[in-house]
Amino acid sequence: MPTVPVSLNVNDQAHELDLGPDVTLLDALRERLQLTGTKKGCDHGQCGACTVLVDGRRINACLTLAVMHEGARIATIEGLADADRLHPLQQAFIEHDAFQCGYCTSGQICSALGLLNEKHLQAHTNDLRPAIREYMSGNLCRCGAYRNIVSAIEQVHAGEVK
Repeated sequence: MPTVPVSLNVNDQAHELDLGPDVTLLDALRERLQLTGTKKGCDHGQCGACTVLVDGRRINACLTLAVMHEGARIATIEGLADADRLHPLQQAFIEHDAFQCGYCTSGQICSALGLLNEKHLQAHTNDLRPAIREYMSGNLCRCGAYRNIVSAIEQVHAGEVK
């Protein structure tokens, strides 16, 4: 299959790639750019393990083609920390023990950051937990760390990260 030149901005770094037009963003990240923090789970957009941010919005990288995101700002879990300082969501996930096996963690964190960017929680002033659970429902955790994941997101939303 012929390839096409694609310019991707991933974690604030420009990448010039030659990709087949059928290469998913997930495969370009993992196989071509060696950014393996983004996980391949179900490969059908049902588990959320492949969640990344494109222009601040969360997407399932397994369901989109890399060529569709030329010029967009793509953020993966590898790009969230600032040098040695973890992103507040990464820190909150540690503080709340919001992971067990860790397989879904990068997708959960990227999805949570997208949720916060999308400002869906602004309208929920009382109990945020049901809203967080609803907006995070596309990310599955087989270990069942949901309670702790919700607590971590709630903490960051409230600006209480240490």
